[in-house]
Amino acid sequence: MNLNKLRDKAYKCAVVHGWHEENLSDEHFLCLVISELMEAVEADRKGKHADTKKFNQELDYYIHEMKLYGENYDKAYRDTFEYYLKDSVEDELSDACIRMLDLAGLRNVDLGEVNSDELKCSEGFFDWTFTESVFSMVCNMTDTDYIDTHSFGSFLRVSLIEILVFCVQKDIDIFWHIEQKMKYNELRPYKHGDKSY
Repeated sequence: MNLNKLRDKAYKCAVVHGWHEENLSDEHFLCLVISELMEAVEADRKGKHADTKKFNQELDYYIHEMKLYGENYDKAYRDTFEYYLKDSVEDELSDACIRMLDLAGLRNVDLGEVNSDELKCSEGFFDWTFTESVFSMVCNMTDTDYIDTHSFGSFLRVSLIEILVFCVQKDIDIFWHIEQKMKYNELRPYKHGDKSY
């Protein structure tokens, strides 16, 4: 998977939607990543998981049976996303990744490529609970010693890879969820309608 392609797509969407009109700090953007991870914890507490099977079935129906296209399809996609995927554990984890990708785009960080098989085999979160795993990710993301001794680009890549490893090891098809969320975000209004950041 070419992470730089995802980076460029996330950053472009953020620019179009007004998220980079102010010059904000890295800490601001990292805080928003952490907020997405905390939303994933809340979704996990509520047992809210994406229903990808129903999502795909419904979209397939809209495309092949109803033959929707253009604005009609966009509305159907938004509604279906909101019903089956939005605010789920998987959706919030994809938001965290998208925010990391966007920050990498803003700071012109080369993220390189990653292989799903490598992510599966990485040391990680097999025996940890959801909350223990997220706590570890947040601790690493706020480790200023690491940031001081490594490049910011290296720090961003490691932080993103850690989220990806967690998802793959928990059998979450994170790249599929990132793709769906990016598509949904492209269809949202400027600044998502009512958010200041």
